[in-house]
Amino acid sequence: MSGDVKAARDWSRERLRALGWTDSAPETVDAVLLTVSELVTNAHVHAHSNAQLVLTWDTRCLHVAVHDASTDLPTTRTPSAERLGGRGILLVDALADSWEARPCPYGKTVVACFHPPAATATDGPRT
Repeated sequence: MSGDVKAARDWSRERLRALGWTDSAPETVDAVLLTVSELVTNAHVHAHSNAQLVLTWDTRCLHVAVHDASTDLPTTRTPSAERLGGRGILLVDALADSWEARPCPYGKTVVACFHPPAATATDGPRT
């Protein structure tokens, strides 16, 4: 699983680099990469499923979407000193500008939205 999470982060970092965000919005890049890690980990650990990751940039928001095979929607849980996990969705909620979980015919998709700093909002992909 850890290899899948690292691969998802590395792939996402390259997409963010293509948008120019690694230079212009490094804090947002860190938030996106942590969110990718949490959502892909949740797909493996809680949904017992592979994760399908899609990043979509619409010039206003970077949508980080992770689909898995479980129909159980994520919920935020109160952190506890008694268990190691259970903080992933709390992190996503704190990092993303917004997020939602949508049921699908074959599982669910969790989408987190990130607005870039104003200077980056009109930039397109760089080659």
